[in-house]
Amino acid sequence: MGSTQAETLASAQTSGLNFALQYKAKLLNALDTIDTEAVARAIEILTKARDTNRHIFVCGNGGSASTASHFVCDMVKGASYNRKARFRIMALTDSLPTITAYSNDVSYDCVFAEQLKNFAEPGDVFMAISGSGNSANVICAMEYANSIGCQTIALTGRDGGKLGPMAKLQIRVAEPHMGRIEDGHMIVCHMFCYYFMEN
Repeated sequence: MGSTQAETLASAQTSGLNFALQYKAKLLNALDTIDTEAVARAIEILTKARDTNRHIFVCGNGGSASTASHFVCDMVKGASYNRKARFRIMALTDSLPTITAYSNDVSYDCVFAEQLKNFAEPGDVFMAISGSGNSANVICAMEYANSIGCQTIALTGRDGGKLGPMAKLQIRVAEPHMGRIEDGHMIVCHMFCYYFMEN
């Protein structure tokens, strides 16, 4: 290996380490913005939904869609398996044929609200995940869920966008960086899941 190549690799390693350290430090600061009392209130809502046999619906776009699906997986298996009380929870992000049909034939803005119209009832729980808080389809779904009397939760970032104030309960990662917002949302979801798994 030539000296120039070795120097390049050493420089990359140093800059990579510096980036990782900076990212970690900024993530810890972002996590400090999470209102743990709001997390506790959300756990109460989810507990009541489970104990009264209500449905829970979750959605988001992009990385938030993956977070919604991951959260539901943890709740359907980890927080329900071999337990008398089980969660009736579904991710509205998981029906790809339904999402593409509405997107193609009607509008992407309605892909979650229209699913809620099929399944949601007053007293059910709707949780929307959006880093910006401004995704039209989660806003439409939140409007519908509120209109029929669902308990509503929003996981947001930055200033909460339009979505945050619409929800009956907002949990916000007050951080501009989308990656760290999404990191925070996953950690909040794990707070929910592992509360039920470990208690």
